[in-house]
Amino acid sequence: MANMLERNKKVKAPQKTMQEHAEDALYREVWEDVNNEKTQQFLKKYGRYLIAAALGIMIIVTGIQIGIRAHNATKIAMAENYEIALEDADVNALASISQNASGATADLALFQAYTLDKDVARLEELVKNGETREFRDLARLHMIALRGDEMDSATVEEYLAPLDTKESPFYYTAALTIAQKYISTGDRINANKWIDKIIGDSDAPAVIRADAEALR
Repeated sequence: MANMLERNKKVKAPQKTMQEHAEDALYREVWEDVNNEKTQQFLKKYGRYLIAAALGIMIIVTGIQIGIRAHNATKIAMAENYEIALEDADVNALASISQNASGATADLALFQAYTLDKDVARLEELVKNGETREFRDLARLHMIALRGDEMDSATVEEYLAPLDTKESPFYYTAALTIAQKYISTGDRINANKWIDKIIGDSDAPAVIRADAEALR
């Protein structure tokens, strides 16, 4: 085995002759010319399509970048306008923001406008067209606080029915409000139904549960 390895070490790769080197160089040159010719033919045939595609990609990317910048600039301007409107307690500015913004920003601006001028129509607008569940439900609770005395217990329960789901952040508050309304009318049976619902719920906040137990 050792002798074989030693013999292999002594074997040298054959050296190319000058003619073979020249043939290799010629082959490489011809191959490059062929590739260049194919490339030129390809570009002549499809070049305009490639250029159009490249321009299209550039336009799309540029448009996206401009859109992102414009969107961010709009959001920053909206936030600045909202901050100024709050500092100045400018109801009209807040109302304008609520009409031009979207989502929670629009709802918050409208609710802030209501807290400043106590215009119930703003609450009614939130209940009807609010874009976020949080502010729609909050507006309903405020409407009950304002007009609950004019409603009977069944009407209050029906009005707060959209809040009777744990998807609402005011689920437990609404349940307690309904229970209190039934108690105010002397309807203990329906009041206890809502009270038991709160107390029997392990997820109920401690403060809400304590208030429900106090109503028993």
